[in-house]
Amino acid sequence: MPIAHSLSPSLHQAGYQALGLTGWTYQAIECDEAHLPGLLASCGPDWAGLSLTMPLKRAVLPLLDHTEPLAAEVGAANTVIFAAGQRHGHNTDVPGLLAALAERGVTAASLPPTPTVLILGAGATACSALAALRALGITQVTVAARDPARAADLLAAADRIGTKIALTAFTTPRDPPDLLISTVPAGAAGPCAQQIAAHTFLPPRVLDIVYHPWPTPLTVAARQAGAAVADGFDLLLHQAAGQFQLMTGHPAPLTAMRTAGLAALAERR
Repeated sequence: MPIAHSLSPSLHQAGYQALGLTGWTYQAIECDEAHLPGLLASCGPDWAGLSLTMPLKRAVLPLLDHTEPLAAEVGAANTVIFAAGQRHGHNTDVPGLLAALAERGVTAASLPPTPTVLILGAGATACSALAALRALGITQVTVAARDPARAADLLAAADRIGTKIALTAFTTPRDPPDLLISTVPAGAAGPCAQQIAAHTFLPPRVLDIVYHPWPTPLTVAARQAGAAVADGFDLLLHQAAGQFQLMTGHPAPLTAMRTAGLAALAERR
């Protein structure tokens, strides 16, 4: 995946500066699956870790010495930590999703007794969403897949996580769910955004994982319709905070990282 638009360097560098961690640097590196083994081999003792985007989150798994249970369940590690000459795989997307939702008031206590959930997309982030939903007590989910034939990884993850999935065509259902999670590009969620704007489909809680472009048509429409909305920046910030603590051993300075990330986003608009 191209990373030219990544905000991660801004977030992590702001964290280093806020805590006075001189000598720490974070840079974006273009790398495909074929070059991932070489990149990992080139990381010497001065490297604390790596952040990974898709498709590397899955491709890295067989290259790790240790994989935390959550990353193994989800089938994706977005973080590699180098320790004592070994590679440890972690998933901070799941706690990041939970923190992003909680920040917008979406918690197990705020949901109905048996909430309905619709996930748009069936990729790696959808797998992480299943694990986050399990933490909220939700183990039955509807997934709208753009290509159901390519949902094998999601179905396997659901099996490991203990979630029942109902696969549907990529169309908006008549009845809105209690929680809508979009894991697809902004353009793919466009029809859903249009229906929310037209007030023909009104989920009261929305999470859109996209932050480029930002804000997305889906988050704009959902906010204008009065939904509780967590957006891609919220998720990026909180998963980066998890990575920051894993890499540095220090709790992430969220305020400084948020301010830097929002400033970087503002420059793009």
